Amino acid sequence: MKIGIYPGSFDPITNGHLDIIQRASSICDEVIVSVITNPSKNPLFTLEERVELIKEVVKPFGNVKVDCFTGLLVDYARIKEAKVIIKGLRAVSDFEYEFQMALMNRKLAPEIETIFLMTSSKNSYLSSSIVKEVAKLGGCIEGLVPDIIKKEILKKL
Repeated sequence: MKIGIYPGSFDPITNGHLDIIQRASSICDEVIVSVITNPSKNPLFTLEERVELIKEVVKPFGNVKVDCFTGLLVDYARIKEAKVIIKGLRAVSDFEYEFQMALMNRKLAPEIETIFLMTSSKNSYLSSSIVKEVAKLGGCIEGLVPDIIKKEILKKL
């Protein structure tokens, strides 16, 4: 069984993330959406809230699970017996950072591959940070996140 891990802070999960999850679920037998805490970010949602919200929006995908972790991604991947790390790319700037991380992961765990999936063009500008900023300033986030996520963002703000 080919298990893939899609790591991220997902604060909040966007339609761009869901596009990557859907496509990854057609490549891997199982995809684990793994929520991490990024100490350099000030999250809108707690780790537990993010996990629960993601579980809700990935229900249509029978081979997608949601989990969280701390520590090195490759150590977590080994525990989960994953052979693939899935990373979504929006722009060249994403690639530079993710390429460096993929090389380090390969040094630490040569048995684990990193697969880069380009976001669809309609989501290429989309990020969790932009969604939060637009929502905080009273802008429309319709179509950027699933409806249940939009409702939860608006409740938080």
